[in-house]
Amino acid sequence: MMQASLFLDLDGIELTSAESKLLQHPLIGGVILFGRNTESASQVKVLVKQIRELRPDVIISIDQEGGRVQRLKEGVTLLPPVQCVYDLFNVDKAEGARAAAQLGYLMAAEMRLLDIDLSFAPVLDVDYGRNTVIGNRAFATDYQAVTPLSEAYISGMADAGMAATGKHFPGHGWANADTHHGDAVDDRSFSQLWDTDMQPFKRAIDNGMEAMMFAHVLYPECDAAPAGYSTFWMQKILRERLGFSGIIFSDDLSMKAAHSVGGYAQRAEKALQAGCQAILCCNDRTGTMEILAYLETSGCTPLSELVKLKGSDWTVEHERLASARLLAKKLMDNGK
Repeated sequence: MMQASLFLDLDGIELTSAESKLLQHPLIGGVILFGRNTESASQVKVLVKQIRELRPDVIISIDQEGGRVQRLKEGVTLLPPVQCVYDLFNVDKAEGARAAAQLGYLMAAEMRLLDIDLSFAPVLDVDYGRNTVIGNRAFATDYQAVTPLSEAYISGMADAGMAATGKHFPGHGWANADTHHGDAVDDRSFSQLWDTDMQPFKRAIDNGMEAMMFAHVLYPECDAAPAGYSTFWMQKILRERLGFSGIIFSDDLSMKAAHSVGGYAQRAEKALQAGCQAILCCNDRTGTMEILAYLETSGCTPLSELVKLKGSDWTVEHERLASARLLAKKLMDNGK
């Protein structure tokens, strides 16, 4: 029997009665918070408490990368895009890595202080200057810098009790399209991808990274199916060749680039058949309900492995947190 769980998004800054009811469905394994849910840190703390009272076990997640992708801004530190550490790295590799670790610690610590389990980070893509959706969300413009910088960032996250989710496998930086609004194609060969874009993912997997999010990108020289629906990428490459044993997330199935295989039930079916375990469907409650109905009729049971993504016990290092906040401010100021 297949195990799978669905992550739920919310309409506003507090739970509605319909959301409270839906949240108690056993196949809802997580909640993902967006900007519309995050008025302030104090409000988020109350919202998280509401969720925990109904489902203590659920994974509460957010996208809090920094720069353009920071859902919660009020009451926490404004985070620079992670690529800001690339300049430091080019001058002094050790200093650049230390800065990356501090940013990872800061992001994770501030989320864990609000009882948020997981931020979908880090981006392990390479910024080739071709994809504006990735851009400075990537650590660097070459994989040889992305690899050590992301490794340091993940270590900082771990120090604050947060698991890492690498994205967007097997590499989203080359395809020149926004998958939220259109189809994305990367026409490079497998050997090109393996030798470059996939190296940061390989290092993170070797270090025990807990989760992976897939790109809604087609790599026609490698497989006829987009990566998020591809047995080749999920099973043959990620599981078998790279030895990944963590949790596989879909990217948002409401994105335009996810539409290629049909309606929401068909998208969920294709993703799960390929090897996906945790499904995101955001900003479309009808789609969420269609996927939930599909999971029910397919006899899916909740994904027990999700417990591995719960925030772990940790002790706040106050001096380190204060230092990391100063670093973030300095990097933000330098970027203006």
